[in-house]
Amino acid sequence: METLTLLEKKTVEDLIPQKFPFVMVDTMYTYSETSLISGLTVQSDNIFVKNDIFLEAGLIEHMAQSVALHTGYQFSLKNEVSPTGYIGSIKEIAITRLPELNDSIQSEVTILQEFAGITLVNIVTTLNNEEIARGQMKTVLAK
Repeated sequence: METLTLLEKKTVEDLIPQKFPFVMVDTMYTYSETSLISGLTVQSDNIFVKNDIFLEAGLIEHMAQSVALHTGYQFSLKNEVSPTGYIGSIKEIAITRLPELNDSIQSEVTILQEFAGITLVNIVTTLNNEEIARGQMKTVLAK
């Protein structure tokens, strides 16, 4: 199992389909076939920041892009172009706290099932080692 510590912003952006100003991940801390830890430092130019607070929609998008980063990196390891994916469903998202400007959040993605381009994941987001959000998503790769 390969573990990667720290992919920087530019490389991360190359691995996901989203582009500025819609990029909600800027770091990859670890990767394995069944998990990933991503990060984001909340900046003032983020479109989901209002009154110095990172909004719920941004947090959910960060979670989804963390899944996209896992897929993108998986494809890059095989020297293949990563496909575009879509959120198929979101289940049981619980947000207990919103990050603020300059906070650095981390999300741990755990692959629960993967079959025929459909991936079911569990995602836990933390801020300073405190859980602030969790949920499950199903993502679907475009054909």
